[in-house]
Amino acid sequence: MKDYHINIFYSDEDEGYIADIPDLKFCSAFGETQSQALAEVLKAKDIWLETAKEKNDAIPNPMYSPALYKIAAL
Repeated sequence: MKDYHINIFYSDEDEGYIADIPDLKFCSAFGETQSQALAEVLKAKDIWLETAKEKNDAIPNPMYSPALYKIAAL
């Protein structure tokens, strides 16, 4: 199975990194470093999926695909 896409970005407001999984509604986490944010969102993903299974909620297939931009050489 293909895994879920994870976004990681720096938040000036939070002064740290935010990681989120677009396919899993409200699944996100914070870390002081990119690695910490990734580790935390992977924990959040496991909890999200476990909770959905317990509640018999639908679990979405990985669908999100980030846009790729081609940068022209100057």
